[in-house]
Amino acid sequence: MNICVIGTGYVGLVTGTIFSELGNDVVCVDKVSEKIENLNKHIMPIYEPGLEELVERNHNEGRLRFTTDLKGAVELAEIIFICVGTPPRENGETDLTFVEDAAKEIAACMNCYKIIVNKSTVPVGTGDLVRDIIKRECRDGHNFDVVSNPEFLREGQAVHDALNPDRIVIGASHKQVAFRLLELYSSLQAPMIITDVHSAEIIKYASNSFLAVKISFINAIANLCERVGADVEDVANGIGRDHRIGKAFLNSGLGFGGSCFPKDVKSLLYTSSKLGYDFDILKNVLEINEARVPHFLDMMQKRFPDMKGKTFAALGLAFKPNTDDMRDAKSVEIINSLQKLGANIRAFDPVAMPAAKKILPAITYCQSAYDACNGADAMILITEWREFKLLNLEKLKKTMKTAVIFDGRNMYDPVRKERLGFEYYSMGRGKWQNS
Repeated sequence: MNICVIGTGYVGLVTGTIFSELGNDVVCVDKVSEKIENLNKHIMPIYEPGLEELVERNHNEGRLRFTTDLKGAVELAEIIFICVGTPPRENGETDLTFVEDAAKEIAACMNCYKIIVNKSTVPVGTGDLVRDIIKRECRDGHNFDVVSNPEFLREGQAVHDALNPDRIVIGASHKQVAFRLLELYSSLQAPMIITDVHSAEIIKYASNSFLAVKISFINAIANLCERVGADVEDVANGIGRDHRIGKAFLNSGLGFGGSCFPKDVKSLLYTSSKLGYDFDILKNVLEINEARVPHFLDMMQKRFPDMKGKTFAALGLAFKPNTDDMRDAKSVEIINSLQKLGANIRAFDPVAMPAAKKILPAITYCQSAYDACNGADAMILITEWREFKLLNLEKLKKTMKTAVIFDGRNMYDPVRKERLGFEYYSMGRGKWQNS
């Protein structure tokens, strides 16, 4: 099939690349000419394991192209995917400006029947909005259908998720157009769920919000564990083995960040309020999540009442491992708070330091975790990169001013830390709050 993908961010670039990998002819369009120039040189705008290799192969073989020429891409395409940004407004509402602009531009370029697919995360009713815009703006009156096909890609595992989806959701107004999308995805042999457009739009928000509920729930349990001397890791293991609950997203720590969970929970909360429904559980989810970093900082201040002049080694800056994404990263909140208290920060992240320097310019960036910990009063584990799990802690201890670890992700074994002579502070592990 001939496919046009509008937008070359996480969703657009991965979507277009995977469709080309499946044998389709794909044109990815973006307004930012520098980004397109770089992509044509196989220079990635994002870090995503495995993506660069796929882009290079499919581009070299002619199945994947990058351009700023939207008109040419739309005219050739049978199916057009809208994969533009949908950032949050201050009140939680989703800003649909880029989606609206894309719909207007598609309408101006249409030369025959097209299937327009909303791949971006958008609130319920956006399909109607896109359809109304195209119907109004398309002067030649060409027929078209608007479909909702939400993405379920995890940053850091997006290529794997795109090639091995646990389900594909297609929201369409009639079966004929849905079957056309099914044909596009057929080689993936994943479960297909066909719904109406509104249901598909809600599925995306409901999925992310439910996962956010699990994270905030286990963090609330962590608070209880600290009060009674229990270990939240044991509790999570115990409840996670119930197949009705599952182990995923039961990791206590600093809470969720990134570009999806905070934005999507707030958007669903805003939409619910607008429709006259008080979605109180989501309010509590956000309240619990927003309290995690202050709780962590309070733990640090109890150990170091006077932060002025202290040096802390911050390990991990991205909001999660295997990405360079700094959007709503907990590291920013933690580091800014410590700097206001007069602390010095030495930081290391395997991938995200170039992106972090734009947001956190006044800290020292180091060549390795060992370099960051050299002379530090304490080490702060913020992002659970696998390589941090494998650090030689005996070597690390020798370079530190004081052997103190604040583990924001419960990554380490507290018994081993105690045996090595570290003061170890973690989240929700009551008996290991000061080992």
